[in-house]
Amino acid sequence: MSAEYMHIGIPITNKKPGMTYNDGMKLWMSNPDDYDYKIEYLKFEEGGPFPEIMHKNPHIAYKVDDIQKYIDDADAVIFPVTSIGPGTSIAFVIKDNTILELYEQK
Repeated sequence: MSAEYMHIGIPITNKKPGMTYNDGMKLWMSNPDDYDYKIEYLKFEEGGPFPEIMHKNPHIAYKVDDIQKYIDDADAVIFPVTSIGPGTSIAFVIKDNTILELYEQK
């Protein structure tokens, strides 16, 4: 298994300049490349697919070579594998009390 750090996602309550809206996921998000240390700010809207735990806690995102291996090793899955584009999937898990975003691109 191999993983490459991508960003830290931080939920916020007020939008920052330059955030874009993802209608399918009902959230505003910043581009991690716009901030030092690859910070992704997230403002969740009501009715979105993400669980409440993500609305109030940060996550660490990794690009992984095999998303299923990391899911099998997780303590809990809080957002199942979801396709976000051709050959690209994400999932969110909890491992050692930390929320991890798993990003796989084939």
